[in-house]
Amino acid sequence: MADRMRFLIVGSGNIASTWAEVVRKEPRALLAGIVSRSGSRPVSMREEPGIPVWKDLAAAGNGFDAAVIATPNGLHHAAIVEAARLGRHALCEKPLDISLEGADKAITACREARVTLGVCFQRRMSPDNAAVKRLLDARKLGRVFAADLAVKFFREQSYYDSAPYRGGWEIDGGGPFMQQASHQVDLYRWFFGMPRSVKSTTATLVHRMEAEDHGAAILVHEGGMIGTIVASTVAKPGFPARLEIHAEAGSLVLENDLITRWAVDDIPNPSQPPAAAIHAGAGASGARVSDTSGHEAILRDFIRAIAENRPPAVTGVDARLTTELILKIYEAARA
Repeated sequence: MADRMRFLIVGSGNIASTWAEVVRKEPRALLAGIVSRSGSRPVSMREEPGIPVWKDLAAAGNGFDAAVIATPNGLHHAAIVEAARLGRHALCEKPLDISLEGADKAITACREARVTLGVCFQRRMSPDNAAVKRLLDARKLGRVFAADLAVKFFREQSYYDSAPYRGGWEIDGGGPFMQQASHQVDLYRWFFGMPRSVKSTTATLVHRMEAEDHGAAILVHEGGMIGTIVASTVAKPGFPARLEIHAEAGSLVLENDLITRWAVDDIPNPSQPPAAAIHAGAGASGARVSDTSGHEAILRDFIRAIAENRPPAVTGVDARLTTELILKIYEAARA
């Protein structure tokens, strides 16, 4: 790998603008161009004719080392497979895909091409989240009795009207469980693993959209832990994502990746504010990403993983499990 890894951004929507900014901030990365089926540039780059735009990855030739997949959810696996076919690495926005079949195609293509596949579940990079994960893995909190996750966001109808696929099943893959809350569902699964059973209910209460705009799930884990997850875009004006954990050693609360309450016996609070609060407030009331520090951490790790010939922080195989859990929630709601 050269001193700077050359990245193409695949997509031209809001998250593509975010990734263009992130790549430009990283000294070991170079923005090599944009791939857009429409030939459009991201809004933030409309006045930059010097940045090339291609209709597909193959048209870029040998001018890139890796692709950042920033297309709508249901198109992720196709772009990953194309990058792998060209022998290029792929860093995918969340979720890896909206179906297990799509996720498996992406994972298999990258494995067979011997290229790296990473997924941007950037909340795992928060120091507070990482500290809680270490305590859970080491069983320092003792038996966990309950975990309650609330992702109560708000979206105006104009958000769902902004593109025909928004809030639908075919491309978005669902409502807030698959879209807005997938980061927090990933954290839940990272912390506690897959549940042995899921019960859930979803509804479309406020918006004109195909999928749910509010839902709740009850998850039972091996060992008896009962978890709850609420995912919503009807909670005006939008609230910080909140996770409460109750265990033998005590209780703690995480809000937007920062420990805000610590009542655990004999263990000092490991919180590291203000750096711990990556993405503070992100997503509660709008889709715009104002703090890119989490994406930057994922990109740095991805570049290092390739240089060190190791897996990235979030692999395709790991991210597939988060898609699987979200699909279990939807299946339970339909049942």
